[in-house]
Amino acid sequence: MSMERKRRTIEKLKPSVAFFEGEKGLVLTGLLGFLLAGICAVWVLLYGAPVAPNGNASHAFSFNAALGIFLLSTAAIVPFSAMGSRSRAFFRWSFILLALYSYFAETVQNFRGANPRFVNGGSSFDVAVDSIFTFVALLLILFYLFLAIHFCRRKAYLLRPGLVTGIRYAMIAILFSFAAGIWISINQGRVVGAEGNIIVLHGLGFHALQAVPVVAWLTERTSFTARARSLWIHFTGITFLLGLIVIGWQTYLGRSIIDWSPLSLLVCACFLLSIAAGGYVLYKMIINTTSDQKAVPRNL
Repeated sequence: MSMERKRRTIEKLKPSVAFFEGEKGLVLTGLLGFLLAGICAVWVLLYGAPVAPNGNASHAFSFNAALGIFLLSTAAIVPFSAMGSRSRAFFRWSFILLALYSYFAETVQNFRGANPRFVNGGSSFDVAVDSIFTFVALLLILFYLFLAIHFCRRKAYLLRPGLVTGIRYAMIAILFSFAAGIWISINQGRVVGAEGNIIVLHGLGFHALQAVPVVAWLTERTSFTARARSLWIHFTGITFLLGLIVIGWQTYLGRSIIDWSPLSLLVCACFLLSIAAGGYVLYKMIINTTSDQKAVPRNL
Protein backbone atom coordinates (compact mmCIF):
# COMPACT_ATOMS: atom_id res chain seq x y z
CA MET A 1 0.00 0.00 0.00
CA SER A 2 1.39 3.43 -0.95
CA MET A 3 2.07 6.10 1.69
CA GLU A 4 -0.76 8.26 0.32
CA ARG A 5 -3.26 5.41 0.56
CA LYS A 6 -2.06 4.64 4.09
CA ARG A 7 -2.58 8.28 5.07
CA ARG A 8 -6.11 8.28 3.68
CA THR A 9 -6.90 5.03 5.48
CA ILE A 10 -5.68 6.48 8.78
CA GLU A 11 -7.76 9.63 8.24
CA LYS A 12 -10.88 7.52 7.70
CA LEU A 13 -10.27 5.74 11.02
CA LYS A 14 -10.02 9.01 12.96
CA PRO A 15 -13.05 10.14 14.95
CA SER A 16 -15.30 12.38 12.87
CA VAL A 17 -15.42 15.98 14.04
CA ALA A 18 -17.64 18.58 12.38
CA PHE A 19 -17.47 22.35 12.27
CA PHE A 20 -19.58 24.02 15.01
CA GLU A 21 -20.15 20.66 16.69
CA GLY A 22 -21.38 21.20 20.26
CA GLU A 23 -21.04 25.00 20.06
CA LYS A 24 -24.66 26.12 19.84
CA GLY A 25 -24.11 28.68 22.59
CA LEU A 26 -21.24 30.39 20.79
CA VAL A 27 -23.15 30.31 17.51
CA LEU A 28 -26.22 31.98 19.05
CA THR A 29 -24.03 34.60 20.73
CA GLY A 30 -22.40 35.32 17.38
CA LEU A 31 -25.78 35.66 15.69
CA LEU A 32 -26.80 38.09 18.44
CA GLY A 33 -24.02 40.35 17.21
CA PHE A 34 -25.58 40.44 13.73
CA LEU A 35 -28.98 41.25 15.24
CA LEU A 36 -27.53 44.14 17.23
CA ALA A 37 -25.59 45.32 14.18
CA GLY A 38 -28.83 45.31 12.19
CA ILE A 39 -30.56 47.45 14.83
CA CYS A 40 -27.65 49.88 14.78
CA ALA A 41 -27.74 50.02 10.97
CA VAL A 42 -31.46 50.90 10.99
CA TRP A 43 -30.79 53.63 13.57
CA VAL A 44 -27.99 55.11 11.42
CA LEU A 45 -30.26 55.15 8.37
CA LEU A 46 -33.07 56.88 10.28
CA TYR A 47 -31.23 59.23 12.60
CA GLY A 48 -27.59 59.32 11.50
CA ALA A 49 -24.51 57.90 13.22
CA PRO A 50 -23.45 60.58 15.76
CA VAL A 51 -25.10 60.48 19.20
CA ALA A 52 -24.31 63.54 21.30
CA PRO A 53 -22.02 64.17 22.97
CA ASN A 54 -19.50 61.38 22.26
CA GLY A 55 -21.43 58.35 20.97
CA ASN A 56 -21.54 56.93 17.48
CA ALA A 57 -24.02 54.28 16.38
CA SER A 58 -21.86 53.32 13.40
CA HIS A 59 -19.08 52.28 15.79
CA ALA A 60 -21.54 50.02 17.62
CA PHE A 61 -22.63 48.59 14.26
CA SER A 62 -19.10 47.71 13.14
CA PHE A 63 -18.11 46.34 16.56
CA ASN A 64 -21.18 44.10 16.92
CA ALA A 65 -20.85 42.75 13.38
CA ALA A 66 -17.11 42.11 13.78
CA LEU A 67 -17.55 40.39 17.14
CA GLY A 68 -20.39 38.31 15.71
CA ILE A 69 -18.19 37.10 12.82
CA PHE A 70 -15.35 36.41 15.24
CA LEU A 71 -17.56 34.32 17.54
CA LEU A 72 -19.03 32.31 14.66
CA SER A 73 -15.55 31.63 13.25
CA THR A 74 -14.35 30.59 16.70
CA ALA A 75 -17.36 28.30 17.16
CA ALA A 76 -16.49 26.65 13.85
CA ILE A 77 -12.94 25.70 14.84
CA VAL A 78 -13.31 24.90 18.56
CA PRO A 79 -14.32 21.26 17.88
CA PHE A 80 -10.88 20.67 16.32
CA SER A 81 -8.98 21.89 19.40
CA ALA A 82 -9.17 18.44 21.04
CA MET A 83 -10.01 20.09 24.35
CA GLY A 84 -11.60 18.00 27.06
CA SER A 85 -15.30 18.52 27.77
CA ARG A 86 -14.64 20.52 30.97
CA SER A 87 -12.00 22.76 29.40
CA ARG A 88 -14.22 23.32 26.40
CA ALA A 89 -17.23 24.23 28.55
CA PHE A 90 -15.04 26.57 30.60
CA PHE A 91 -13.85 28.35 27.48
CA ARG A 92 -17.29 28.44 25.86
CA TRP A 93 -19.25 29.96 28.74
CA SER A 94 -16.48 32.33 29.79
CA PHE A 95 -16.25 33.65 26.25
CA ILE A 96 -20.03 33.95 25.94
CA LEU A 97 -20.27 36.01 29.14
CA LEU A 98 -17.39 38.27 28.07
CA ALA A 99 -18.94 38.73 24.61
CA LEU A 100 -22.34 39.62 26.10
CA TYR A 101 -20.77 42.32 28.25
CA SER A 102 -18.87 43.63 25.22
CA TYR A 103 -22.13 43.87 23.24
CA PHE A 104 -23.72 45.70 26.15
CA ALA A 105 -20.89 48.17 26.68
CA GLU A 106 -20.41 49.04 23.02
CA THR A 107 -24.09 49.32 22.12
CA VAL A 108 -25.58 50.92 25.22
CA GLN A 109 -22.79 53.43 25.72
CA ASN A 110 -22.75 54.63 22.13
CA PHE A 111 -26.53 55.08 22.20
CA ARG A 112 -26.17 56.98 25.48
CA GLY A 113 -23.75 59.33 23.75
CA ALA A 114 -20.68 58.03 25.56
CA ASN A 115 -17.45 56.56 24.26
CA PRO A 116 -17.27 53.05 25.79
CA ARG A 117 -13.46 52.94 25.71
CA PHE A 118 -12.16 56.45 26.29
CA VAL A 119 -14.36 58.31 28.76
CA ASN A 120 -14.04 62.07 28.65
CA GLY A 121 -15.96 63.90 31.34
CA GLY A 122 -18.46 61.08 31.75
CA SER A 123 -20.47 60.00 34.77
CA SER A 124 -19.37 57.46 37.37
CA PHE A 125 -21.43 54.87 35.44
CA ASP A 126 -19.49 55.64 32.25
CA VAL A 127 -16.18 55.30 34.10
CA ALA A 128 -17.26 51.98 35.61
CA VAL A 129 -18.36 50.58 32.24
CA ASP A 130 -15.08 51.71 30.67
CA SER A 131 -12.97 50.15 33.42
CA ILE A 132 -14.84 46.84 33.27
CA PHE A 133 -14.67 46.89 29.45
CA THR A 134 -10.88 47.18 29.60
CA PHE A 135 -10.71 44.25 32.00
CA VAL A 136 -13.06 42.21 29.79
CA ALA A 137 -10.89 42.90 26.74
CA LEU A 138 -7.84 41.56 28.60
CA LEU A 139 -9.79 38.46 29.65
CA LEU A 140 -10.86 37.86 26.04
CA ILE A 141 -7.18 37.82 25.07
CA LEU A 142 -6.25 35.44 27.91
CA PHE A 143 -9.07 33.02 27.13
CA TYR A 144 -8.18 33.02 23.45
CA LEU A 145 -4.59 32.24 24.35
CA PHE A 146 -6.01 29.30 26.32
CA LEU A 147 -7.71 28.10 23.12
CA ALA A 148 -4.62 28.74 20.98
CA ILE A 149 -2.44 26.63 23.27
CA HIS A 150 -4.70 23.63 22.67
CA PHE A 151 -4.23 23.97 18.92
CA CYS A 152 -0.46 23.83 19.45
CA ARG A 153 -0.75 20.36 20.99
CA ARG A 154 -0.01 17.22 19.00
CA LYS A 155 -3.41 15.78 19.92
CA ALA A 156 -5.19 18.51 17.93
CA TYR A 157 -2.73 18.25 15.02
CA LEU A 158 -3.29 14.51 14.61
CA LEU A 159 -7.04 15.07 14.45
CA ARG A 160 -6.85 17.17 11.24
CA PRO A 161 -3.19 18.00 10.37
CA GLY A 162 -3.85 20.36 7.45
CA LEU A 163 -6.78 22.21 8.98
CA VAL A 164 -5.06 22.62 12.35
CA THR A 165 -1.94 23.96 10.61
CA GLY A 166 -4.11 26.62 8.98
CA ILE A 167 -5.75 27.40 12.32
CA ARG A 168 -2.33 27.84 13.93
CA TYR A 169 -1.45 30.52 11.38
CA ALA A 170 -4.79 32.19 12.07
CA MET A 171 -4.06 32.14 15.80
CA ILE A 172 -0.76 33.96 15.25
CA ALA A 173 -2.57 36.58 13.15
CA ILE A 174 -5.17 37.01 15.89
CA LEU A 175 -2.38 37.63 18.41
CA PHE A 176 -1.23 40.47 16.14
CA SER A 177 -4.78 41.84 16.25
CA PHE A 178 -4.88 41.61 20.03
CA ALA A 179 -1.52 43.39 20.21
CA ALA A 180 -2.94 46.12 17.96
CA GLY A 181 -5.92 46.44 20.31
CA ILE A 182 -3.59 46.92 23.27
CA TRP A 183 -1.67 49.45 21.16
CA ILE A 184 -4.90 51.39 20.58
CA SER A 185 -5.55 51.50 24.34
CA ILE A 186 -2.03 52.66 25.18
CA ASN A 187 -2.14 55.18 22.34
CA GLN A 188 -5.56 56.40 23.54
CA GLY A 189 -6.88 56.18 19.98
CA ARG A 190 -6.41 54.50 16.62
CA VAL A 191 -4.45 57.29 14.87
CA VAL A 192 -0.64 57.16 14.80
CA GLY A 193 1.42 59.99 13.38
CA ALA A 194 -0.01 61.82 10.38
CA GLU A 195 -2.01 59.04 8.71
CA GLY A 196 -1.34 55.75 10.50
CA ASN A 197 -4.46 53.85 11.57
CA ILE A 198 -4.04 50.93 13.98
CA ILE A 199 -7.60 49.73 13.39
CA VAL A 200 -6.59 48.35 9.96
CA LEU A 201 -4.11 45.93 11.55
CA HIS A 202 -6.52 45.22 14.41
CA GLY A 203 -9.38 44.28 12.10
CA LEU A 204 -7.50 42.54 9.30
CA GLY A 205 -5.71 40.13 11.61
CA PHE A 206 -9.00 38.66 12.81
CA HIS A 207 -9.98 37.82 9.23
CA ALA A 208 -7.16 35.30 9.09
CA LEU A 209 -9.53 33.09 11.08
CA GLN A 210 -11.70 32.83 7.97
CA ALA A 211 -8.99 32.98 5.30
CA VAL A 212 -6.22 30.51 6.16
CA PRO A 213 -8.31 27.67 7.69
CA VAL A 214 -10.64 27.81 4.67
CA VAL A 215 -7.69 27.27 2.33
CA ALA A 216 -6.53 24.40 4.55
CA TRP A 217 -10.02 22.89 4.41
CA LEU A 218 -10.06 23.21 0.61
CA THR A 219 -6.73 21.40 0.27
CA GLU A 220 -8.33 18.37 1.93
CA ARG A 221 -10.69 18.16 -1.02
CA THR A 222 -8.03 18.27 -3.72
CA SER A 223 -5.93 15.51 -5.26
CA PHE A 224 -2.75 17.08 -3.83
CA THR A 225 -0.29 14.89 -2.00
CA ALA A 226 0.11 15.47 1.74
CA ARG A 227 3.35 17.40 1.09
CA ALA A 228 1.71 19.63 -1.54
CA ARG A 229 -1.21 20.37 0.77
CA SER A 230 1.16 21.35 3.53
CA LEU A 231 3.15 23.63 1.21
CA TRP A 232 0.04 25.49 0.02
CA ILE A 233 -1.22 25.97 3.58
CA HIS A 234 2.16 27.27 4.76
CA PHE A 235 2.47 29.56 1.74
CA THR A 236 -0.98 31.06 2.36
CA GLY A 237 -0.35 31.52 6.08
CA ILE A 238 3.14 32.99 5.73
CA THR A 239 2.16 35.53 3.07
CA PHE A 240 -0.85 36.61 5.16
CA LEU A 241 1.31 37.07 8.26
CA LEU A 242 3.98 38.97 6.30
CA GLY A 243 1.27 41.32 5.04
CA LEU A 244 0.16 42.00 8.63
CA ILE A 245 3.74 42.63 9.75
CA VAL A 246 4.32 45.17 6.98
CA ILE A 247 1.00 46.90 7.78
CA GLY A 248 2.06 47.10 11.42
CA TRP A 249 5.41 48.64 10.51
CA GLN A 250 3.82 51.12 8.12
CA THR A 251 1.32 52.13 10.80
CA TYR A 252 4.13 52.56 13.33
CA LEU A 253 5.78 54.96 10.88
CA GLY A 254 2.53 56.97 10.80
CA ARG A 255 1.75 56.20 7.17
CA SER A 256 -1.53 55.18 5.57
CA ILE A 257 -1.64 51.75 3.93
CA ILE A 258 -2.86 53.40 0.71
CA ASP A 259 0.24 55.59 0.43
CA TRP A 260 2.14 55.01 -2.79
CA SER A 261 5.33 53.54 -1.31
CA PRO A 262 7.45 50.36 -1.40
CA LEU A 263 5.80 49.25 1.84
CA SER A 264 2.32 49.59 0.36
CA LEU A 265 3.39 47.63 -2.70
CA LEU A 266 4.82 44.93 -0.43
CA VAL A 267 1.53 44.75 1.49
CA CYS A 268 -0.39 44.36 -1.78
CA ALA A 269 2.04 41.70 -3.00
CA CYS A 270 1.73 39.65 0.21
CA PHE A 271 -2.06 39.62 0.28
CA LEU A 272 -2.38 39.11 -3.48
CA LEU A 273 -0.12 36.06 -3.23
CA SER A 274 -2.16 34.76 -0.31
CA ILE A 275 -5.42 35.28 -2.21
CA ALA A 276 -3.96 33.76 -5.37
CA ALA A 277 -2.91 30.66 -3.44
CA GLY A 278 -6.43 30.32 -2.07
CA GLY A 279 -7.89 30.80 -5.55
CA TYR A 280 -5.64 28.13 -7.02
CA VAL A 281 -6.52 25.63 -4.28
CA LEU A 282 -10.22 26.38 -4.84
CA TYR A 283 -9.76 25.76 -8.58
CA LYS A 284 -8.05 22.42 -7.93
CA MET A 285 -10.81 21.45 -5.51
CA ILE A 286 -13.46 22.16 -8.14
CA ILE A 287 -11.52 20.17 -10.74
CA ASN A 288 -11.15 17.26 -8.33
CA THR A 289 -14.84 17.32 -7.41
CA THR A 290 -15.86 17.42 -11.07
CA SER A 291 -13.56 14.49 -11.89
CA ASP A 292 -14.98 12.44 -9.02
CA GLN A 293 -18.53 13.09 -10.19
CA LYS A 294 -17.67 11.99 -13.74
CA ALA A 295 -16.03 8.84 -12.40
CA VAL A 296 -19.22 7.73 -10.62
CA PRO A 297 -21.11 5.32 -12.93
CA ARG A 298 -24.69 6.28 -13.71
CA ASN A 299 -27.49 3.81 -13.12
CA LEU A 300 -29.18 3.02 -16.40
